[in-house]
Amino acid sequence: MKFVKTIKLKPLLYSLLIPLGTGGAVGFIMAITGQFADYGELFQPPLSPPSWVFFVAWTILYALMGISSYLVLTADVPVGTRSDALWIYFVQLGINLIWPILFFYFDMRLAAFLWIIVLIAAVIKMIVSFWFISKPAALLQIPYLLWLIFAAYLNGATFILNG
Repeated sequence: MKFVKTIKLKPLLYSLLIPLGTGGAVGFIMAITGQFADYGELFQPPLSPPSWVFFVAWTILYALMGISSYLVLTADVPVGTRSDALWIYFVQLGINLIWPILFFYFDMRLAAFLWIIVLIAAVIKMIVSFWFISKPAALLQIPYLLWLIFAAYLNGATFILNG
């Protein structure tokens, strides 16, 4: 018989609320300040999705981040190993939260592009650290990494097209 891990509801909820709440807060602030509307007025690169896709994609990605962090948090590994991996997770989450401020609020497209490259590097480091703790946790981060690579393309192309 295969071992089934019991879900710890409270840590799971906290793990989900942290990325969903912080991402939602930034999205809300940007929406009420009209920053997302300004993006629609820019020249868009090929493959730019409609605005609603960003909301759906980021909601899914933040949920996957939460589930992934929960798997690491509750993994049966030494506390120091978990702490190191979760530290990288929180650092990348902080880097992630600064990007929309640079891109949308300050219109610093080149700085945002360089920042997203740093974010991609941090996410790769996080995936590697998660891999040694929980392979499913690491694999849940792959869509996030792919989305960031796509977002870097959109960011860089938007910078080029709009000067």
